[in-house]
Order: sequence, then structure tokens, then C-alpha cells
Amino acid sequence: MTRRSCAIYATGIVCAHLLIVGIALVVAQVFQTTIHNRLKKEITLTEKSQMFESWKNPPPPVYMEYYFFNVTNPEVFLAGGRAAVQQIGPYTYREYRPRENVTFLENGTKVYALNPKSFVFMREKSVGDPEVDLLRTINIPFVVVMNELNSYSFLLRSIISMYIKGLGAELFTTRTVHEYLWGFKDPILTKIHSMKPDVDEYFGLMWKKNGTHEGEFVFNTGEQDYMEYGKIDTWNGLKEMTFWSSNQSNMINGTDGAVFHPLINRNELLYIFAADLCRSIHLAYVKDVEVKGIQAYRFAPPDDVLMSPVDNPANEGFCVPAGDCLGTGVLKVSVCRQGAPIVVSFPHFYQADPKYINAIEGLNPNKEDHETYLDLQPTTGVPIRACKRAQLNVILKRVSGFPTTRYINETIFPIMYVNETATVDDDSAAQMRTLLLIVTLVSNFPLLIVGMGLILLLVLVVLFCRNRQKKTAKDETAYTQVSDKTDESPDAPPGQPQKNGSYIAMDPVEAQKC
Repeated sequence: MTRRSCAIYATGIVCAHLLIVGIALVVAQVFQTTIHNRLKKEITLTEKSQMFESWKNPPPPVYMEYYFFNVTNPEVFLAGGRAAVQQIGPYTYREYRPRENVTFLENGTKVYALNPKSFVFMREKSVGDPEVDLLRTINIPFVVVMNELNSYSFLLRSIISMYIKGLGAELFTTRTVHEYLWGFKDPILTKIHSMKPDVDEYFGLMWKKNGTHEGEFVFNTGEQDYMEYGKIDTWNGLKEMTFWSSNQSNMINGTDGAVFHPLINRNELLYIFAADLCRSIHLAYVKDVEVKGIQAYRFAPPDDVLMSPVDNPANEGFCVPAGDCLGTGVLKVSVCRQGAPIVVSFPHFYQADPKYINAIEGLNPNKEDHETYLDLQPTTGVPIRACKRAQLNVILKRVSGFPTTRYINETIFPIMYVNETATVDDDSAAQMRTLLLIVTLVSNFPLLIVGMGLILLLVLVVLFCRNRQKKTAKDETAYTQVSDKTDESPDAPPGQPQKNGSYIAMDPVEAQKC
């Protein structure tokens, strides 16, 4: 056997083995299964996990952008007309949210943690100085007191109304942005505080929320089941709430939005428990996106999250008391706000009933600026970019005994909205890209083996054809003239043709074709 033949046989054997092994690995999905099992074990909230430190001290910066609705025509609204507002902002704060008092429970299957949040003003990312800029908006303490007195006699309401007016308090108030956001000493609350010391005399939308937490959480670490990774087990010691009017609405579902289980698919619903809303919401897949070179799935709340119970009966449990429901796009959270007539929605009443939008002049809802969404890397479940947008509103209606409200139309009045954003930092993004590259290479290693086998198969075909051609050429015999002189030998027999030149080989052989 020649050296060439040996090379051909060796190439054929290696090619066959590569193709057989590669195809078998692709069909069996051995490498993919191994990688997935590894991810399920590694992505947990245990101390040995690589994800634990980033969960405990999140590296991406979180920014809180506050936008306010400045009322430009309070007199028109008080006379029964349509209120007009002008959006001002953003006033941006950097949010820090480390986990504290982290304690593992039940053999490491659960972890207890507090999540205090602190805020630092970012002048370079803001439209102005909140301690200077003035805001004219609804006087929420006035509205709260007015609604609390709604069940009392007309005479008592009238007396208190005159007393409040004597304090200089009206339905609309003008304060600096800083005061309205972080707190000021309110004259109405100060009088109530003198009679009921447990009532705070200060009011602010974020009063006592700088450096405080939203409750005590116990999370599942995911050590026993990767699908439970990061999910809330209890909030303030409760496995379910008691605010709402149905068991389903009172359920505490999902994570706090910081982490999600690995191996996310496009067809599932993801659940987040929002402590500030006192409820869980679900998110559905929207589209594939790319953030800093990382492929991600975008999830967002679908239309049915805040849909009217008429169109989505599952939301009927959020009507408190039962049957007292608002329209599509708004949620009354008075039950977890000490009875204050507070309503939440998406900014500018995005996805809400047009009647709420049309009731206020100056609103312009759009998806790009007002949609809440979450971009997740599906393999690891890590949030790459998040944008949480929520609007705070107050229910205004006529209350007899308070002359100020005599002509107003019942309105869900917008106060402000917040745009909470976070995007993975460059260092974390680089680490994520490296990790995903390794995962991709290992997962696709069987395909690489099949590819090498196909290349060797092509080489084998080329070698075989070239060897066949050379063998054919060697076996061919053709006449080749070496002299063009006429052989005029006198000894040639009479009548025999003379030979024209000389030829190699005695007998002609027909050429073979490959």
C-alpha cells in the first residue's frame, strides 16, 4: 500500500469518527445539558455563588428621575373647567440599594435581607435646582383630611373647613420641588399632631424614605430548585397580603425585580412583587434587544395588568371594597397608604382609559417615554437594563361642607411620576460577554466536531479523485513519434509499406478515460 493510499484511508477513518461522534453529541445534547445543569447550580443566592455578591451589592448605578405636573390654571379647575398641567423635570437622584443584615435560613435554602435605599441629588442630570424651583400642585394633606371627614356630619365638615382655611391651607399649594418631595412642616398636620402625636407633622412624597427600606424580605436561594431563584418567600413576615378582596390578588408572586431564574424562554410570564404598589405584577415577552453587545429579551407589563375588571375579571380582587372599581389603566392603593386617596398608573396615563387622559390638558402618553420594561439576558436571567415608570395621582371629588370643591369635577389628578432606570456597567457587560462566549463555544462544540468532519470529508473526496486520475494516467499507453525520417531500408520486402519514423511500444493500446 502506497503512502498516498494510507493517507486516504486515515482521512476517511478520522472523518467517519468525527461525523458519528459529532452527530451523536448534537442529537443527545450532552454539552447543552451539562452547561444548563451547571448554570442551575451556580446561579443561586448562596455565599459560594458568583451571583451572590452582585445581588448583595448591585454594581449598576440606579437613577431616579422625578417629573412633576405643575398646575397652570387652578382657578379654571375650581370653577368646573379642565385642569391644565405642564411637566417639569427631571430632578435626578442616584439611588444606592445595598442588601443589609443578610442571614441564611433553613440550611441555606432561604436568605433574609433588608434593602435600604438612599438618594443623592445629581445636578448635572437634572433640569434645575429642586430647592429653588417652585411647584404648584394638589395639597395632599388637605385632600386626605377632607376625605376622612366625608362620613361626618355636614356641620362638622363646615366648621373644620373654615378652620383649615384660617390656617391658610387651600386645595392647591405652592412649594419648592425639594419640599414637596422630601418633606415640609404642614400646618394642617401640625394641628392634628398636637392632638394625635402619632400623626407626623411633616409631609413629603419621599418623607422618611431616604435611608429606609420597604420591609423585611425572605428570598428563596434557588439551591433546591433553580426556578425558585430569587423569589420572595415572605414580606414583613407575610406569605400573602390582606389588603385586597381576593386570595389571588393578595398573593406575593415573583422576585423583587433584581434577579430572575436562568434559562428564560420567550413564552413565560415573569412576576415581580412591587412593595410600593402592594401587589405583584406580571411581565410578558415583547421583543429581542441588544444592550452593550449583549443579546437580551425585553419583558414589559401587558395591557391586562391594569385593565378594568369588566375586561379582565382577574383584576376584580383589586377593587376595595369589593365592587368599587376604577377604569382601565389605574389602580387605587388607598388600602396600603393609610386611607389616602392615592391612585397609581403609568406616566401620562399610558395604556389607560382615554377619559383619564382627556380630563387633564397637557398629557401626552407614548410608549417610548412611558412604558415600563425589563431587558433580561435569557441564559443567566440577569437584568441588563431596567426602566420602571410609575405615576402618582390623587382622586379629587366634591365634598359638601368644603366650598372649595363645590364646582370641581371628579378627577384622577396627576401629581408626579418617577422614571427609575438602571443599565449594566461596562465592566459587568464585558464579563457577561466573556461568559456568554464561553457558554456558546462549549454548547456548540458538537457542531464544531461535525464541521471538522465535513471538512475532512471534502478533503477525502479531493484526495480520492486525484489518486484515481494519476492511476489512470499511469496505465495509459499512447504512440509517440520520436523520428520523422522515412525508413527506406533496402531489405524491406516488396509490397510492404514503408515505416514513417519510429514508435514506442509494439502494439497500440486504447486510452482509458477517468
